[in-house]
Amino acid sequence: MLAQRIIRPQPRQLLGDSPAILGETLNDGVNLSVWQRQLPLHIVEFAETLLALGEPLAESLTLEPSGDGELQLSTLAAAHRDVAGHAGFVADVVWLVRAFACLVDARRIGLRLRLLNKAMCPRFHVDHVPLRLITTYAGAGSEWLREDGMPRRRLGDPAAEPTDPAAIEQLGAGDVALFKGEKWLGNEGAGIIHRSPQATSTERRLILTLDWLA
Repeated sequence: MLAQRIIRPQPRQLLGDSPAILGETLNDGVNLSVWQRQLPLHIVEFAETLLALGEPLAESLTLEPSGDGELQLSTLAAAHRDVAGHAGFVADVVWLVRAFACLVDARRIGLRLRLLNKAMCPRFHVDHVPLRLITTYAGAGSEWLREDGMPRRRLGDPAAEPTDPAAIEQLGAGDVALFKGEKWLGNEGAGIIHRSPQATSTERRLILTLDWLA
């Protein structure tokens, strides 16, 4: 007797205007959730000022958030602490770290803040991590595909990538996205397919990523 073949439903992607949508990523069958938010004006202006300055910015931190201790991130982008909006920007990052840690009960989180002037990951790919938070404070947001966007077996092959712009989804500036990767238990072979936006040499973006390390 032939064993029954279990057919897993296609992964889903969920978008909403409330931070509660991010909790949906914990559910089986969801490999992306996006909180479509509007950033406060003072944070927008801070981020755009950093883009205009064009100074290098690449910071990495390993954080161990605890439930009762205060999370100290005052040194984040410290070279720009005199720019209006810095305190509000840091407060927003602290909130995101706290929310991310609470969501997955994380003991350690890897934080990266980058000002980029080129595509960091120009090809569509999946991440080999459990879960990653990505938000772009200024500039073009990350691009992603729905499940039928391209064959998974051809990831990394430029010839297999969609050429129709309508087939490519894109995050907006300020959006907070949780990208489920290949190392999330039960999500093997279903990590969200995404890439960096196809920037020109004159375009910049300010991007924050949070990784669940433990």
